[in-house]
Amino acid sequence: MTTQPARGFGTTRREHIMRELRTHGTVATGALADQLGVSAMTVRRDVNALAAKGLLVRVHGGAALPEPAAGVVDGPAPDATAPRGSRLTIGLVVPQLDYYFPRLVAGARAAAARAGARLVIRTTAYDPDEDHHQCRRLAGSPGAPGVDGLVVVPTMTGGRVAELLAWLDRLPTPVLLADRRPPEISPFKSLEWVASDHASGAATAVWHLHGQGHRRIGLLSLAGTTTSRALHHGWHDALRTLAIAPDEQVVGHTDGFVSPGRTALMAAVLDDVRRTGTTALLVHSDPFALSFTQYCHEVGVAVPDDLAVVAYDDEVADMGDPPLTAVRPPTSEVGRLAVENMVARLTEGARRPTHRVMLDPTLTVRGSSVRRR
Repeated sequence: MTTQPARGFGTTRREHIMRELRTHGTVATGALADQLGVSAMTVRRDVNALAAKGLLVRVHGGAALPEPAAGVVDGPAPDATAPRGSRLTIGLVVPQLDYYFPRLVAGARAAAARAGARLVIRTTAYDPDEDHHQCRRLAGSPGAPGVDGLVVVPTMTGGRVAELLAWLDRLPTPVLLADRRPPEISPFKSLEWVASDHASGAATAVWHLHGQGHRRIGLLSLAGTTTSRALHHGWHDALRTLAIAPDEQVVGHTDGFVSPGRTALMAAVLDDVRRTGTTALLVHSDPFALSFTQYCHEVGVAVPDDLAVVAYDDEVADMGDPPLTAVRPPTSEVGRLAVENMVARLTEGARRPTHRVMLDPTLTVRGSSVRRR
């Protein structure tokens, strides 16, 4: 029998928050509010109280464990002359630390702490040359070995992706891709990965909207990103499975939705929505979905009665008016499993088979996709 946390008792709620943090390394305010059956504001008060005691740190859209002694170190690669003993050092290369990836880092940090490993982090700003440069620095050289293993979130756009992945595959230092995977048919033998199945996440959103009676379901996403390509693939396949023609739906880009001049861009999208009779949209990602629903409200388009919206990422979707239904990739679990798999690879050696793991996102239904009349 499963015991649900009591709604009204702050101590019980805070114990639940800390259990979730110890399990996942990071938690989202919206997800906690749904689990506890309380408002997001109540969860934020609990998070603030726990942060004041030093038990957690507040991050964008939620909370994370404070940095442990064996946590993230943002600095130079390990000194090859320093005695390392039995403690593993794992390099973590991510594009940025201000949105989405803090959850991945928190999951990786929690796993490293449990394994007694040291985590060394570097950022690359979505630059393939920086990917190569930072990985080379962390991996070291024959005369100056670096980290024991590399967990990398590489840039998967541009003409040099295959070259970068082939180089990573040849490195003597074990490499695991996090939140990324090569194309379906690839020659790589050593690369492992742990990634969110974004195509499955998009399909889940389409099936939910179809279940609400929608037959015109569009997709708005950032142009040219790895996640957007996967979302389009899942959206397209789900529509085909449901006997809905993908080429008759609205497909557009959210680039510019949070920048000066956004009103004209969103007005053009809304014109397409009206012209095609579109009644539902999957929008990547949260900030763009929030901006678009705000614009809809201002011009008299009711969400969800006139237009249902599902956001993708669920970082801040619960703060919308109405709160946005959202698909949440298991980003912290990706970070956690990436480090756990790297530790296992380093400790078990050649007898361990190659691990390539895909994790399903989850859908949280809120007010933006369920019609009120």
